[in-house]
Amino acid sequence: MDTIKRSIEHEEKVQRATSPSTAIADTLKTDDYAERFEAQDEEWKKRFERKLVRKVDIRLLPTLIIMYLLNFLDRSNLAQARQGSLEKDLNMSGTDFNLATSIFFVGYLLMQLPSNLLLTKVRPALYLSASCCMWGVVSTCNSAARSFTQLVVIRFFLGFVEAPFFPGAIFLMSSWYTRAELTRRVSWFYSGNALANMFGGLLGAAILGDLEGKLGIAGWRWLFIVEGVIAIAFAICAMFILPNYPHTTRWLNDEEKAFAAWRLLKDINEADGYADKSVWDGLKLAVRDYRLYIFVLMQHVSLLSQSFQYFFPTIVGTLGYGKIVTLWLTAPVWFATLLISLCVTWTSARFKDRSLHIIGLMLIAAVGNAVATGTTSLGPRFFAMFLMPMGAVSAYQIIVSWVSNSFPRPLVKRSASIAIANMFGNTATIYGSYMYPSSTGPQYIPGGTTNAVVCLIVATLALILRFIHIRENKRIEQAEREMEEMGNSEGQLTAVRDQPPPGFRYIY
Repeated sequence: MDTIKRSIEHEEKVQRATSPSTAIADTLKTDDYAERFEAQDEEWKKRFERKLVRKVDIRLLPTLIIMYLLNFLDRSNLAQARQGSLEKDLNMSGTDFNLATSIFFVGYLLMQLPSNLLLTKVRPALYLSASCCMWGVVSTCNSAARSFTQLVVIRFFLGFVEAPFFPGAIFLMSSWYTRAELTRRVSWFYSGNALANMFGGLLGAAILGDLEGKLGIAGWRWLFIVEGVIAIAFAICAMFILPNYPHTTRWLNDEEKAFAAWRLLKDINEADGYADKSVWDGLKLAVRDYRLYIFVLMQHVSLLSQSFQYFFPTIVGTLGYGKIVTLWLTAPVWFATLLISLCVTWTSARFKDRSLHIIGLMLIAAVGNAVATGTTSLGPRFFAMFLMPMGAVSAYQIIVSWVSNSFPRPLVKRSASIAIANMFGNTATIYGSYMYPSSTGPQYIPGGTTNAVVCLIVATLALILRFIHIRENKRIEQAEREMEEMGNSEGQLTAVRDQPPPGFRYIY
């Protein structure tokens, strides 16, 4: 109860500090609410929870999914622009396109950790919306590039302003959803990736085909203008739709706010402690947890296995069709990826499994890379291009939720862990952008072979983490038995602040 009280008191201070409007009612009696919730029967709890989660879902998920769609669209539209006259107009040759792709992630990584730690001190709705607006502005500036150097500079700053969004969105969702709920919601959220690639191909084909030369502007420039303006417009809407934290969200009544915090307390046997740890404490706790380094490595190689998507129109182009038809052909691949990802993340949450799903999906991706690399036959190559994203992208969605599930306390440790994993994970794309140089087409044997091996490494790391979490769960059970035998209370057990709360078990 005391942790909930401290959490509410701190959130009230944050609300007053970050918003000029009135804070939540000072008369909120959390102990009374918690006791009332405990006294209710299971049917009442489930009914109230369904109503609350539905209310949160309606506002949070569609907004974040669309924002992520726009986020990934603005970072990957360089691949669609390449199908136009981009390289010719900017005098690009050799590995210039690879550099323009990789430089984005330099800016992205520099801002990753600071932005997520800052998120715990400001209103997420304002922070994430401002990030969306800024990346829309910077993405639009791509259309004004007159040289390769200007394009590289713009791409660097695009990464800088996009950095806060992905880890920030995962962190915000982890502040609202239980571990089982989070896996499904992350899968729906990450569906923005597949949607962005699908709509990116459709938009690219439409814009390059219909707006080329309109008003004397090249089609690839129109592509950046249209997609950037859409991001700016939606950012303004999102500012009024996104929630903040449970106790600082105005469209919940006092009972709903208390229940939102209470059900998370029941999920991991401890409420998010906003006030009991500083940002620096959270960072130190994160880096002391040896499991974080394995998760970082797994997320790193998982993102490396997806590096093909930044060149996907070019890879599909090796089938021999025209540039506009090639963009149309990318759409069914990503639609199939969307369907598969939603299915496997549902089963992952339903059966409380992470590692076996990841292993199976990465084996599918490895087969896809091997087939695409090993044959020039049209049918098998096109089928392999379905397997590559269906396996690698779907597995990554489970990995992301697994990271946030595995560092439950305190809030600043979870925030730091998510940011560190995402930050170092994305370093893979800096050098992964050079895995598919145009000189190695049409089979791209070096890149495809490397990716097949990388997929197997991801599967191996998932298996290692499975055994680690099984061992950690046994250690926790043993510690709890010893505490019970010594006659110590639950309160004494929870005093060890960097350890999982009583009753908590890692998902594997």
